[in-house]
Amino acid sequence: MITVVGLGCSPEDLSKGAEKAVLSGAKVFLRTGDTPVSEGVRALGVPFETLDYIYGKSRNFDTLNKNLAAAVLEAAKGGDIVYCVDGSVAEDVSAQIVLRKGKDVRVFGGVSKADAAFSAAKIFSRDRTALSAYALAERERPTLPLAVYDLDGDLVAGDAKLCLCEWFGDETPAFFVRGGKAVRIRLYETDRQKGYDPSCAVVIGEIPLLQRTRFGYSDLVEILRLLRAPNGCPWDRAQTHESICKNMIEEAYELVDAIESRDDSKILEETGDVLMQGAFHSVLGEERGAFTPDDVLSEVCRKLIFRHSHIFGKDRAESEEGALSVWERNKTVEKGQKTASDTVRDVPKVFPAAMRAQKAAKRAAKYGYDFKDAAEAAEKVKEELGELLEAVAEGNEAHISEEAGDLLFSAVNVGRLAGADCEESLQNSTKKFIERFCATEALILKDGKAMKDLAPQELWQYYERAKKEYGERDR
Repeated sequence: MITVVGLGCSPEDLSKGAEKAVLSGAKVFLRTGDTPVSEGVRALGVPFETLDYIYGKSRNFDTLNKNLAAAVLEAAKGGDIVYCVDGSVAEDVSAQIVLRKGKDVRVFGGVSKADAAFSAAKIFSRDRTALSAYALAERERPTLPLAVYDLDGDLVAGDAKLCLCEWFGDETPAFFVRGGKAVRIRLYETDRQKGYDPSCAVVIGEIPLLQRTRFGYSDLVEILRLLRAPNGCPWDRAQTHESICKNMIEEAYELVDAIESRDDSKILEETGDVLMQGAFHSVLGEERGAFTPDDVLSEVCRKLIFRHSHIFGKDRAESEEGALSVWERNKTVEKGQKTASDTVRDVPKVFPAAMRAQKAAKRAAKYGYDFKDAAEAAEKVKEELGELLEAVAEGNEAHISEEAGDLLFSAVNVGRLAGADCEESLQNSTKKFIERFCATEALILKDGKAMKDLAPQELWQYYERAKKEYGERDR
């Protein structure tokens, strides 16, 4: 049998049951003999071994705990043993591995390091989070109040400070606990204390919303709920899914513009605005009882896992094209699209025209509904251009509009088959036209002339000059 004992946070914390187990005659192992709580075992006068030697041969915290657990499980093959760890059994990773892998294990839990730290800081909230300093890098932003224990050295304290300051901000008030006593600090001072030992911890209490400098997604949702509350913002309270749907389009375009400008500060800001729009719709859905913010996050996570079956399932994809193929196939299954028409109709109507045209034609092409190549598609452009000119000669506006659309759609097909992203290509061409136009006017103004006063031939000459200079600047 293996008995796992939590020694607590001081020599006096050893329970009667744990003391009896240590005195039972079983072989006793201490995770480490270098802590004050080990004195509780020494005071009993029983022989014991420590596993301190394992620390030196372990590469990292994860390896250390696996090696400690392996040593305990191996020793148990020779008879009953008692494995003693600092704090509580629930806080010790090596003890948890032993509990999971051992066949006959009993537990004496022990006083929690986190509970001792919270008590020293006089924080008694029922909803509390406790983490080992060695496990912070593996975790997402935790909720408050929070106790981080195992600050047993300046290096781990430095690593803990980086995580905590990233989550909550450098100036966040906290308590540094050592030997059961707490002193007030700012988070950036976590690694600036005079000394560290296994009793050290840092504790952060609740931070009122308006005093926070760092926020998580749950904070964003809470702010939106407050804005939508009866005493909230009149504008935010008046909004619906429909009234703010254009805002999402605008914010998405502003993010794309920021990305194209390669301005990280703008990308950061506009990414937040897009995220806020999604959170706003989540809160609106929650109010209607349709779905919650957690439903939204769960759905997108489920979708990512399902569509990436080459990562999370049995499919395989060795290239970008293969991965996209798996994604598209899974997407079709997910959306219940059984016919080609289902797939083509699913192209969003709010897409920009060139993007929607290319997407619809690309989906149709998967079912063989396509031109052989760009050259064949170009013949259709000639045909549609002729029909447009005929419509112009007729003077029928509705017919002109129809044929102009057919011509543009045909041009998109040529670009698509040539390998271009037509939306991006058209945007770039429009940008190029605007810059050349502005460069043309600059040359004209430099010569003391006005663009509107020039004859077409002279204007064209200026344009050719601007085009040449524009091209030279690009090279």
